Amino acid sequence: MSEPGGPLRIGILGAARIAPLSLIFPARKCDEVEVAAVAARDISRAEAFATKHGITRVFGSYEALIADSDIDAIYNPLPNGLHGRWTKAAIAGGKHVLCEKPFTANAAEAREVAELGAKSDRVVMEAVHYRYHPMALRIEEIIASGELGKLQRVESAFCLPLPKFTDIRYDYSLAGGATMDVGCYAVDIMRTFGGSTPEVVSAQARLRDPRVDRAMTAELRFAGGHTGRILCSMWSKNLLQLSAKVVGEQGEVRLRVVNPLAPFSRLSVRSGGVKRLERFSRRPSYAYQLEAFAAAALRGGPVKTTPEEAVETMTVIDEIYRAAGLPLREPTAG
Repeated sequence: MSEPGGPLRIGILGAARIAPLSLIFPARKCDEVEVAAVAARDISRAEAFATKHGITRVFGSYEALIADSDIDAIYNPLPNGLHGRWTKAAIAGGKHVLCEKPFTANAAEAREVAELGAKSDRVVMEAVHYRYHPMALRIEEIIASGELGKLQRVESAFCLPLPKFTDIRYDYSLAGGATMDVGCYAVDIMRTFGGSTPEVVSAQARLRDPRVDRAMTAELRFAGGHTGRILCSMWSKNLLQLSAKVVGEQGEVRLRVVNPLAPFSRLSVRSGGVKRLERFSRRPSYAYQLEAFAAAALRGGPVKTTPEEAVETMTVIDEIYRAAGLPLREPTAG
């Protein structure tokens, strides 16, 4: 384990495409983090990945990486259906865990991980990176201030084009589907800005195959009386749409993302008949997320995207699939 005052040494499970953007590049600008190792079942893939990104240590199995005493934390960007299994293994191995979204395949598995995490002294964080960006914190602040008045409606959309239907994100055996891959962001936005976990009123899916959604819309209702709607897609007429809107009796907040790689820079607020723009740094939200993870692991800093929060998000996702007449995702076997 790291010496006191030393960097948090993180190992990556799998040579994942998201890892450079979400971890490796931000870590180069974060003195408190060292990307120390990568593991892959095909060690040649791990070696090629390590060479490309300047990672010094390579493992030929996930188990070996988790068991290494020189590794403090695990980044888990494996396919959705493997998130729960290997996060549980990492916690049992005494590691802090930053797990990519969605946290698990379904709510029941999320509860298992949350219970294991609660019994440990390790930090377990779901990588819902937008939650750590100053713009998201500012929206929460505006809502809490009462400036918008009583909430009436929350809407979120997360649509990206993924026409390659052989991609693992369409694979039911790996817990794939649009609601899992991008809809988890939309659901988290609903819960965060809506103030509680909503009830699913209805849901309609556009299908890739009888079990896998390529797009989903869902109507939601909150205990406070306000309503919500999510739209998510990996392939539909909405090729690229990343937006959120919070409407109250006295005003509204709108967020529309143009570049998902540098997502947050401008927020539109209408209040008291006056519209204003609030501007933010283009610093990637992944950088803020990594700093928060390091602070939590090294100094006991706060975690916004806890396993308990993930249970709530996965509960809504399960309800959306049920309302759309689709089976729940299951952990990947083997």
